[in-house]
Amino acid sequence: MNEILFFGRFSTIFLFENGKAIEYLNEKNSKQNPSKIQIEENIQKVTVGYVNVSILTIEGNVFAKGYDINPNNPHEFINISSLIEDINDRIIEDIVSGAYSVYLLTSNQNVYVFGSNNNGQLGFDSETLPKTEKPILMMKNVSKIFSGNSSKHVFLLNSNQELFGCGDNDRNQLGLGKSTRNETKIQKLTKIQNIPKGEIIDIQCGCIYSIMLIEDENQNPKRKFYSCGNYQLNGLGKLYRDTYEFTEIKSSLFENDDIIDFSCGYSHTLILTSNSKLIGFGNNQQGELGIEDTKNQPIPIQIELPKLRFNENISNYHISCGYEKSFLYYSPFFSNLEEDLIKLFERKEFCDISFKTENGEIIKAHKLILKYRLNQNQNEIEKLKEIISKKSIKESNQIFEMIYSNNRIINPKLYSEIKEIINSNEKIEETMKRIYLNENEKDFIIERKEKQYKFPKLILIMRSELYRGMFLSVTNDTSNKVTDYSELSNKSFQIFEYWIYSNQIKDEIQITQEIIDEIKKGIDYFQLNQTNPNLIDLLINKFNNQNQNQKKKEKCLIF
Repeated sequence: MNEILFFGRFSTIFLFENGKAIEYLNEKNSKQNPSKIQIEENIQKVTVGYVNVSILTIEGNVFAKGYDINPNNPHEFINISSLIEDINDRIIEDIVSGAYSVYLLTSNQNVYVFGSNNNGQLGFDSETLPKTEKPILMMKNVSKIFSGNSSKHVFLLNSNQELFGCGDNDRNQLGLGKSTRNETKIQKLTKIQNIPKGEIIDIQCGCIYSIMLIEDENQNPKRKFYSCGNYQLNGLGKLYRDTYEFTEIKSSLFENDDIIDFSCGYSHTLILTSNSKLIGFGNNQQGELGIEDTKNQPIPIQIELPKLRFNENISNYHISCGYEKSFLYYSPFFSNLEEDLIKLFERKEFCDISFKTENGEIIKAHKLILKYRLNQNQNEIEKLKEIISKKSIKESNQIFEMIYSNNRIINPKLYSEIKEIINSNEKIEETMKRIYLNENEKDFIIERKEKQYKFPKLILIMRSELYRGMFLSVTNDTSNKVTDYSELSNKSFQIFEYWIYSNQIKDEIQITQEIIDEIKKGIDYFQLNQTNPNLIDLLINKFNNQNQNQKKKEKCLIF
């Protein structure tokens, strides 16, 4: 089971298993059997606010529940995206929850909102529109949404890297400057001025403060944290003063590290770095920071990491801060997938396509995977090469990770650049994940005349409906099953082997009627006639072409 945990005021927890979610309603119920969520579609993301829960599926639908969403039945999920009036905006790419509101980013880069508007967090006058149970259009041309599970304010970033905000500003949590310090509600989207130089990577919103992560290629370190809001509960990472605009949080603890993840709760912040450091600051009265005493921590401190459950790279771990709780959880996003694929497909003649990054580094990708993960067009590989040529090695690795796993969450901005060339095949995707999560599932043995050949299961699944059904079966144990192909001659088996990997027949192989008959018997015996394209058809076409060419040669010799 892959564990991904999200939680709100009552520590709501979600566990994912094979794309389906199991829910603990709250920590009081956590010792009981978890309740299944009755949503048939595969779940991509879950967000939990103070009083709401929203689920985004791979199909682009959003299901939500809560008192502000469905007051007549707050524990029942309803399809919110289907309520959007413009049918062209009903495919949702991302969701973000505030404490009492939910924000939807559509495939057309439009933001729709629903829920409470008591502090203007929906971007409308709260007197005329105190709340809405149906999504309404908030802003167009948006690339990212930022809010928090205990936040009554929101930030929206457009495609020009311009930042807008609205909502609760009673503690200056919008970073608008001293001129708005007495404005407790910002009810219309307002452009945030004096943003630190660089690209906005993420903004996490607490209740009375906000923290921004900026990346600037011209600075060292490249990534820096900035905060704004009220110091009262020490969530700013600074000593005892309000911050009206986003100002830098300085600490030697993270200045030389890559930031893997960070999260804000009601009034505390946790940061996870590439050097396996967990850093925290803010309110600790309920033990939110995971240290022995309950003293608040006004400036960043390093927190001892618990013994990690999995012997994996730290990048597979994530943190999430709830209202008064914190979780460190394991969620494999296949960060080493490219390396695993190269190891899996040891036959180099079928393996490598080289891509060059902006700095000249070479990344090798598996051409068979690209064939199935990109649209069936050579132009898509050329487009991908052009995209990679303008990216750093880190961004390039993220792009291949998203292509292999179809996980757009890894880097939504990069995903928007490659999504047009990706061809999603959910069955193959699910199988890929199973293979990489279980070392024992990688190889399948085909035996031939006392010699054994190991074929990657993924290859056989792609090539054959028979093997696909065999390996996807939950009732049959095929982990040690051996298939005997001893009836095939050497040449026939070479044809069969090459076809499985490449979907082709080698040009130099001379096809005879005896070979066709022999492979036909083997295919019928192992029920491989369901494969597409059909090997026999390829053989017959090649046989006929070779005969025609031979007749032409003979005709030429006669004359």
